[in-house]
Amino acid sequence: MASSSKSFVLVVALIFSTINMSFGARHLLQTTMPSIPSLPTIPTLPTSLPPLPTMPTMPTLPKVAVPPMPAIPTTLPQPTLPTLPATQPTLPKTTLPPLPSLPTMPTTLPTTLPPMPSIPTSLPKIPSIPFLTPPPATSP
Repeated sequence: MASSSKSFVLVVALIFSTINMSFGARHLLQTTMPSIPSLPTIPTLPTSLPPLPTMPTMPTLPKVAVPPMPAIPTTLPQPTLPTLPATQPTLPKTTLPPLPSLPTMPTTLPTTLPPMPSIPTSLPKIPSIPFLTPPPATSP
């Protein structure tokens, strides 16, 4: 009962708000368009710029006597290299041990196979777990 009265109140409120919006929309459609204000004019730029101030004159620097650069010699002195010995010393010979020989592979493969294990014909007894077995009957 209470939910139906709440629904009724909600429907009535929606109807009134819809009517109010439709009246507002009709009012906006019937009003005249306001005049759009004109944009302000952009000022024109001046055609000539004011004159720039004159640059000050640079002071003259005093003349300084610079010694002349030393001359580069045309031939550079050659360093004396030590002489190489006439005979080169011999290096010691390193002897390596011989490589081990590879084992020989059999040329024929065995043709007899080992016997297969026998398959049991009866199933083994599975041990029981005492926790999962039902309790013994107590009635006579």
